[in-house]
Amino acid sequence: MSVEAQKTAPAISPKLQGHLAMGLFAFLISFSFFIGKRAAPHIDPAALTAVRYMVAIPILAVIAYAITPRADRQTLIRPKAVWRFPILGGLMGIYFILMFVALRLTSSVSTGAVLTLMPLMTAILSFFILRQKAGVTVLGSLTLAALGAIWVIFRGDINAILSFAVGKGEFIFFLGVIAHALHNPLVRKFNRGESTIVFALWSAIGAGLCLTIYGAPALLATDWGHLPPVVWLCIFYLGTVATAGSYFLLQFGLLRIPAAKANAYMLLTPSYVIVMEGLAGSGWVSLPVMAGALVTVLGLAILIASSEV
Repeated sequence: MSVEAQKTAPAISPKLQGHLAMGLFAFLISFSFFIGKRAAPHIDPAALTAVRYMVAIPILAVIAYAITPRADRQTLIRPKAVWRFPILGGLMGIYFILMFVALRLTSSVSTGAVLTLMPLMTAILSFFILRQKAGVTVLGSLTLAALGAIWVIFRGDINAILSFAVGKGEFIFFLGVIAHALHNPLVRKFNRGESTIVFALWSAIGAGLCLTIYGAPALLATDWGHLPPVVWLCIFYLGTVATAGSYFLLQFGLLRIPAAKANAYMLLTPSYVIVMEGLAGSGWVSLPVMAGALVTVLGLAILIASSEV
């Protein structure tokens, strides 16, 4: 491409940047379910979640310091209204702890399906907190995706749906998803003009403090020298890619597109997890369950194709 062509090439719009960020975010989160399922039996959820933030916070701090202009580093070191970050961090901490508790009780596919209910809950909470109104197409596609998720959660068993025989693990994670859904519109409401990386860093610090206090007994009781390799691999992945990386991508996306639309990318989670588990040799889900996962993808496709996005 010539220099002239490069100069005239259109830049990626902030809206498209937000969509690309959330697409990558969904993949990183899906792999968290895959690897978390394998680590969960070997370590207390509170200890695992606290340690992931101990790994992630220094990484975010180094990145934030490196890319923040010298004139803006005062905001990095002393942000306004520090009270915001324990609230945001506490909500994310609740989500992550309940996620690993649930993974001890149910499958990674089921937890991934529960996660797809988050966009619809986010849309509802965003209306009350931010007065963001989702259009008919957005609500319709999110509702369609939620129906597909419910089908996966109940494993395609119509009798289980009619009797509302939801598993304990799915219910526990549902409570965590509510906390995450509340966190999402609060990101936009609480932002005071900080850059994405600064906001992500302090949100992670807030989560880390809350989780370290809550998980102190589990941290002290864990026999760190005898954990299997899969736990350390999980900690490394969660602390670097899934925490530092996804925190940045989530904040980046939420500040560029409405919260309900950003979190619609969670609809990809059960399909990603089904493929990961199948390729790993854990077995493929039944066709009815797979059909439910594809319905959630259809909901996302409708949302992306809509002019409301």
